[in-house]
Amino acid sequence: MNKTFIISDKNNRSLKIKRQVIKIFKKEKLKKSDISIVIGGDGFMLQTLKKNRNNKKLFYGINSGNYGFLMNKFSKKFLIKNINKSKKITISPLEMIVLRKNKKKKYIAINEVSILRQSRQASNLAIKNKTTYIMKKLVSDGVLVSTPAGSTAYNLSVHGPILSLNSKKISIAPISAFRPRRWLGKIVSDKSIITIINLNPVKRPVSAVADNVEIRNAKKIIVKVHPQIKFNLLYDKNKSLQKKIQLEQLRKETF
Repeated sequence: MNKTFIISDKNNRSLKIKRQVIKIFKKEKLKKSDISIVIGGDGFMLQTLKKNRNNKKLFYGINSGNYGFLMNKFSKKFLIKNINKSKKITISPLEMIVLRKNKKKKYIAINEVSILRQSRQASNLAIKNKTTYIMKKLVSDGVLVSTPAGSTAYNLSVHGPILSLNSKKISIAPISAFRPRRWLGKIVSDKSIITIINLNPVKRPVSAVADNVEIRNAKKIIVKVHPQIKFNLLYDKNKSLQKKIQLEQLRKETF
């Protein structure tokens, strides 16, 4: 038996689309089974995926936010057809382990882990991949570790590289690097284990943020891909996440 769940954000635009979707589903049925329809923006999709991290459902996003990079455009006329012909993309998140005050906490990040200065003073960070130093001392506003899926989000805003979904890489990008001023970051394997150490936690505290979950006063942060967790996203035919990433690589900004 096919099961379709509709999960909607609480804003007026999302709720309006939800009512339309319910009416459509009363008239037509889907061929695919165990689908969750997620109505909202990218942030709402990230929240929904994390809440459902232990199931293997298919998630079809309908955008009611601004850009909606993880979502699909709503089409009242072709919704059923679009879902039935949609293509599956499977992504794994980052796992962020934060050590502070002798306590360890774990979180997942689908887009990125960002380390941000908490005070007016720049952070002093050491960055390692397993036992090898990538940077012994980075003086900056912080650093970003991004997945391919998140490489067009905050990572792109700090001039990090756009990664192909099948690249099997993650990006490490500085945020407003002061020393070394010209450091552009590094692309590493998705098998990497990145350790970020705050070299001066008393005078220069930092926050560790997994997508939108913030932990303050972080002393040591370990970031790695969590391959056991897999999210299955559905995209309209010819508008896959991979193609959206490729379009961002070709996009030219206009002012």
